[in-house]
Amino acid sequence: MKGPRIYKAINAVMAEFARVGINKAHTNAQEQYQYRSIDDVLNRMAPLLVKYRLCVLPRVLERIAVERRGARDELLVGVALRVAFDLISTVDDSRHTVEAYGEALDGGDKATSKAMSSAYKLAMLQTFCIPVAGIKDADADTFKLRKDDHEARPVQGWEQWASEVTDVIAICESEQALTRVQDTNRALLKAISRERSEIYQTIGDAFSRRRAALVALEGPASTKPPTKKPNRPRRADKTGAPNDALHA
Repeated sequence: MKGPRIYKAINAVMAEFARVGINKAHTNAQEQYQYRSIDDVLNRMAPLLVKYRLCVLPRVLERIAVERRGARDELLVGVALRVAFDLISTVDDSRHTVEAYGEALDGGDKATSKAMSSAYKLAMLQTFCIPVAGIKDADADTFKLRKDDHEARPVQGWEQWASEVTDVIAICESEQALTRVQDTNRALLKAISRERSEIYQTIGDAFSRRRAALVALEGPASTKPPTKKPNRPRRADKTGAPNDALHA
């Protein structure tokens, strides 16, 4: 009984690359390392896919985008993708799926495209065992981030995170619960106070409203006057000054 043709096709492509790999013909301008471009990989892959009747179809499973700051304070968009690649044999429709991650930074609108190219290149290099010495290269350009750009950021973005936090604040039933919310999110609150002051203010207002509501729920404070304790003379230290003056 014949097995799925997909694995025979994959093995045939691997055999081609085992004989002749892909040379590193490009140099990264910033870090001066050699790399293979996405065009190098596509140019070699395309005729082999046709020859062995193999299709590679990508599907983006997850995308995360964040705003970052470069070393010169320029705005950069960072994108991380998780991509599934369906390898399908056109002979018997058998298939095998591999997954890869791709990440990229860009100052314009190309971050997603770069991340997609990175994921494709990584998936093909590993699936077909293309001879390669080091796979750290993703693109020809390398961006340097500011030293203070390591602050925490929520993966869902500031707006969604703030909405979730304010929802939690609204259902807190005590001051202790509000304090736990602050303590749990302290790093993110510190970061958002610098990056998005208007959202930080909104969260602060939510805390204030909930605290006021909790006070109202407790009812008016007792009107019974506190018991007045008799005045006692404060003891003096060796210098003759009252003790509490040492901590004023």
